[in-house]
Amino acid sequence: MSAAKPYRILIVDDHAIVREGLKQILAEVDDVKVGGEADCSSGALRMARQEAWDLVLMDISMPDRGGLETLELLKKEHPGIKVLMLSMHRETQFAVRALKSGAAGYLNKQSAPAELLDAIRLVASGKKYISSEVAQELASQVSGERDGLPHESLSNREYQTLCMIASGLTVSGIADKLALSVKTVSMYRGRVLAKMQLKNNAELTHYAIKHGLLD
Repeated sequence: MSAAKPYRILIVDDHAIVREGLKQILAEVDDVKVGGEADCSSGALRMARQEAWDLVLMDISMPDRGGLETLELLKKEHPGIKVLMLSMHRETQFAVRALKSGAAGYLNKQSAPAELLDAIRLVASGKKYISSEVAQELASQVSGERDGLPHESLSNREYQTLCMIASGLTVSGIADKLALSVKTVSMYRGRVLAKMQLKNNAELTHYAIKHGLLD
C-alpha cells in the first residue's frame, strides 16, 4: 500500500526570512510539502488560479492588499480553498474577523513549530483550527455574553482604514499604501466615523488604543 501524498502548501508572506523559516520547519516532516510561495496578494491570487492547493498559509499583513481582503477574494474565486491565517497580531485582534471571512484557522507567528504543524494538518484535512482563547471569544459572542464593540461592525477594509489612521497614517498615505484613490480612502474613513459615532482622527486613535487594536 502506497503512502498518502503529502499536503501541498502555498506560503504567502512578504518577508523572505519568514518564508524560509516556515519552509525549514515543514521540511522536517513527510506529510507536508511546500509547493509554492508568494510575497504579495496578487501573487497569491495568481498561484491559486494556476493550480489547486491543499492549504494556503497566509500572512494577514501584506504590502499590496491586506490578508483579510485577499482571503475574501480567494474564497470568492475558490469557495473550497482552505486558508490558515498566520500573523504577529494578537489573536483577539484579528482571529474572529478572519474566521468570519472564511479562514479555516488563525495562528500567531509566535506559536511553537509543533502547534503550527498541528494546525496545518487539521486545516488541510478539512477541519478548523482555533486556539482556546479564540474559542472563548467566539462562545462569548454567540451566547450574547458580550455586547458587540463598535469596531466589530466594520467591514474588513473599514477596519484596516481605522487601524492605519490610528497608527498615524494620513488619508493620502493610506491611499498610496493600498493603491487606492484618496477619494476612496476618504469614503472609508467617513464610514468608519459614522458607524462608530466618532468625530475625528483623534477620537479614532483614542478608541484604537483603548481597545488594543494597535501593536
